[in-house]
Amino acid sequence: MVDFSLLNIFYLFLGVITQFLLMKKITFLLLPLLLASCQYFDKQVPDEDELLQQRLKEIDWKKVSSYPSLAECDAITGKELKKECFFSTMTRLVQEKLDTDTIAMLYPEIDTIQVKVTVYPDATLKFEPQIPRDSVKYDSIKIDSIIKARLVNFPKIEPAQKEGIPVTTAFILPVILDVK
Repeated sequence: MVDFSLLNIFYLFLGVITQFLLMKKITFLLLPLLLASCQYFDKQVPDEDELLQQRLKEIDWKKVSSYPSLAECDAITGKELKKECFFSTMTRLVQEKLDTDTIAMLYPEIDTIQVKVTVYPDATLKFEPQIPRDSVKYDSIKIDSIIKARLVNFPKIEPAQKEGIPVTTAFILPVILDVK
């Protein structure tokens, strides 16, 4: 049989009340925490297109993150110095390839020719002579074919990068023609 003495009933009652008060305290402590955490669920997740448009507005599309580069310029760390190295090396390489050419012999009045160089993301190069359209003194097709025939087998070029992505860049090199 169960002995329900007054003392046992009192202890049981005291235990229930203690548990109730403890639960009440915990509830009062947890309730604000639970209500505050609900605010995290109410926040709107930014729209992907909105984020993309915002990032696109931040990017300066007129400048590249890194300029094209040749292996001999890789040791240089400064962006402007690396750019200068690339342009001077490219100018030297183009001049070396055109020095033995007939452009200077065919057109002795041309001492400098502007060559548009395009570096594509896949590291291919395209060379185009920049001859004034109204100039009838020069056979632009002949000059173009000579330049394209001579300007081959260049060292590997790393393309320019914009935000870590290879991009197409174009620039004009002034090439001095030497008659020897």
